[in-house]
Parts: sequence; structure tokens; C-alpha cells
Amino acid sequence: MDPLEKAVLGSSGLEVTRLGLGCAAIGGLYGDIPDEQAVQVVHRAFDLGLNLVDTAPLYGSGKSETRLGLALKDVPRDKYILASKVGRILVPAEGEEREQGIFDNPPPFKPVFDYSYDGVMRSFEDSLKRLNVDRIDILHIHDPDDHWEEAISGAYPALERLRGEGIISAVSAGMNQWEMLARFAREGDFDCFLLAGRYSLLDQSSLDELLPLCVEKNIGIVAGGTYNSGILAKGAQPGATYNYGEAPPEIMAKAKGLEEVAARHQVNLKAAASQFVFAHPAITCIIPGTRQPDRVSENFDLLKEEIPADFWAELRSEGLVRADAPLPS
Repeated sequence: MDPLEKAVLGSSGLEVTRLGLGCAAIGGLYGDIPDEQAVQVVHRAFDLGLNLVDTAPLYGSGKSETRLGLALKDVPRDKYILASKVGRILVPAEGEEREQGIFDNPPPFKPVFDYSYDGVMRSFEDSLKRLNVDRIDILHIHDPDDHWEEAISGAYPALERLRGEGIISAVSAGMNQWEMLARFAREGDFDCFLLAGRYSLLDQSSLDELLPLCVEKNIGIVAGGTYNSGILAKGAQPGATYNYGEAPPEIMAKAKGLEEVAARHQVNLKAAASQFVFAHPAITCIIPGTRQPDRVSENFDLLKEEIPADFWAELRSEGLVRADAPLPS
């Protein structure tokens, strides 16, 4: 897989490189870094030729967007495709009110759910200011798991208007589940989705409905969480994380099975995790994130590694991937 190959993202008309950069990590996910290092991470991605960067107000309570804005300051606007998210407003907070969670050292703001039409427009304008840009290419409705009605009646019409006025190019939703994304696909006119963790070597549940539906409706999928928040990158060892929490025993067992097959074929499991998703025609690109510039280069190289067909065949024969999951050729 050529990480610089470009593909049109669903019905958006946007041509994205197969490898993009997720920017949660530069917002302090699982540990903070200096501003200068965050800028270096983004610039490494651009130096390699990647063109898609994905951020959100939630990531470090605005820190990711602000740092990305610093990195974009001297980059020509036609050199990158920018994605951010709506559904949370950042409000001033002090002391214990400050949202900590999995983001380290956040600024004095806390995210508050708001999927209303006006809330989405406010969130969009705030993101433009933090990013110091005049447009955002892709807007995702972010994690509306418990807010379906407000998301479809408030956020979605706001994004439709922005797209209709040419202010954004793509209407999207980004979630860690596939079921609501399938509902969005059936009831709205979406260009793409960000699907986090639900199509990977450990979880192919989105094959049940979402991915076939996206192929049918020409909705491009940006695959996030291809390492399932760490376990496929760091290994099935004590303390391994899956879906932002401690990996349960059944996931640890499956990850160990994957590792054993990879060892027999001398395959880098991170490379396999990165390449596996592209066998499905719904998947357009992946957006792994990192706090280290060298890891951006590593992710680039992982897509280019040769993986023997026998490795994929053994995953199938051992029942480690679903029978209906397409495999890389």
C-alpha cells in the first residue's frame, strides 16, 4: 500500500492520502508534550506528503486545535485537508471543573455537549479561531451516542447549510460505534464517516451493516483506532489498553493469537493492523496519531511493508478474522 496514494473520500470530492494524521495525541492524550514538539509532529506528516489532518475541540479542551493552528500557520492552504468536529462547546472552567480525563494538562475549559443548530455553528466558529483558518474541509458530528434527536435535528441541518454554502466540503459523523453511523447513513446525506475502532484486526462488527451500506451510498470511511487504542501496537501485555480502557481477557486472548501468527510469518503486527482495513472498499484512509515525529515516519513505513498472503490465510483459518472480512491481496 502506497501511503501517498490519493483516493476520493466518498461523495465529498476531496482527494486524501491513504495515510493521514490524527491529532488527539498532540492535544495531550495520555501525556502532554511541548507546543514545539506538536508542531514537529504535524510538519513531519506534511514533509512526508500526507495531506489529511484530523482534530476536535474535545482533544485537550481546545489544545489540539490550537497547536494544529500553530503548525498550519505557514503551510499553503491548498496543501492539506482539514477535519474537525462539532457537538461540544468549550466553556471556561476552574479547578476541579477542568476536564482532565485521558488528556493531560488541559487549558482552563471544559467541554459541554451541545448538538443544537446554534451550538454547532458556535463550535464551528470557535474552531476556526483556534485553528486560525478561514475554512474547514470536513466536519464530523462527534460522538452523539446519547444525543440522536438533537444531532439529527440540530447538528445535521447546520452541517448541511455549511456544505450548501460551500463553507465546508464534507458532512460527516465520527463515532466509536457503527450502529448510529448506519442510522445516519440511512436517514441523512453524508459524504463520509470517521469510524473509530470498529473495523480492525480485533473488531469487524461494522461488517454487519455499516460498511456494505457505505459502499452502496458512496460514503467514504476514515478509519481511526486501527490499533484499538494501543493493544495492537504495544502488544497483549499487562496494562494493555483497548477502547480507551483496560483490555478484557477475551481481547487479550485474541491479540495474543494474532501475535503468534505474526511471529510465525515474521510479520510486524502493527503493519498488518494498518494494512488490513484497506482490503474493504469502504475504507478510504487511516489516521493514526502520535506524540513523536519519528512515529509518523514509522506509520508511513508500515503501510509499505510486504506481508505474505500466507499470513492473511492463516488468520482466516484460525478464525482470528471473520469469514466475510476481505483480506489484502
